[in-house]
Formats: sequence, structure tokens, C-alpha cells
Amino acid sequence: MARRTILQLGDARLWTPSRPVDARAAATAALVRDLADTLAAFRGERGFGRAIAAPQIGALERVIVVNVPGGFAAALCNPRVVDESRERFELWDDCFSFPDLMVRVERARRVRVEYEDERGAAQTIDAEEDLAELLQHELDHLDGILAVDRAVSPRAFAMRSVIKGS
Repeated sequence: MARRTILQLGDARLWTPSRPVDARAAATAALVRDLADTLAAFRGERGFGRAIAAPQIGALERVIVVNVPGGFAAALCNPRVVDESRERFELWDDCFSFPDLMVRVERARRVRVEYEDERGAAQTIDAEEDLAELLQHELDHLDGILAVDRAVSPRAFAMRSVIKGS
């Protein structure tokens, strides 16, 4: 298991755009394993978490790992949103890079994302609601954008314990 340290809010690398990867490269496969291990460890310790982006572990490469319980699980290399609905919704967003902070953001209700799988094959996913917002959050990481940058207002911040009641 290669659990990596998750960068925290304030680390300038989190605001740095990522570079494309060769989806079939051994280095990309190793990065995917590290992301999956880090995601599993975080979930085990904190009890939440559905996905992680490479910049969050200091790798400025366009790779995310998604593992939604009972649903979609995959590594997405070089993902990009190619279509999104005009219909939007607001939600409280959280992030491994500031796990005790919640941020109110606005996201597209539906997105279409194109990416390469770990074999380099082109794939497309049409996502709605929870998965759509999750993919938008993770792809933002690849572009050096954090949920705090998308806050709907200066008062759109709260501690996790206040929002989740824990």
C-alpha cells in the first residue's frame, strides 16, 4: 500500500494546473495505485470520501480516481468536461485538502466527461447530480481550482461539524 500525504489548503501546488499523462505508462499506473490507496486510507480514517485527484498528493498530472460506493469506480486519465447542463444546483462541498471545512458552491446538474482509461482507451461518462458534482470538483483540482475559489458568497463557509452535525 502506497498511501501518500494529502496536500492541505495553503499549499501553492493545489492551485497549479496539471499536465496530461500517458495513460498506459507504468508511472501512471503507479500513480493510480497511490491515489486508490490514499483514497481508501482517508475513507477508513475519516469515514467519507469518494474520489481524489493527483494534485492532492503533489503529482501535477491529469489523473483522478473515483470510487463511489455501490456505483462507479475508475481511474480517469486526462479527463475533460465536454458538455454540461445549463441547469445548476447548490450544495455544500468538502475536500480532502480541507476536510473540516465545507464550502457552498454551484455546479452543473449534468455533465459529460471524456477521458482515457488505464489502457489508453477513450471513454465517456454521462453523470448527473452527485456524480456530476463530484467529477466537476475533481476536474477543478486538475485545473488548479479549489472549492474555496467557487464559493457562492463570502459567507458560504462552515465547519463540517456544523453542517453534518458530527
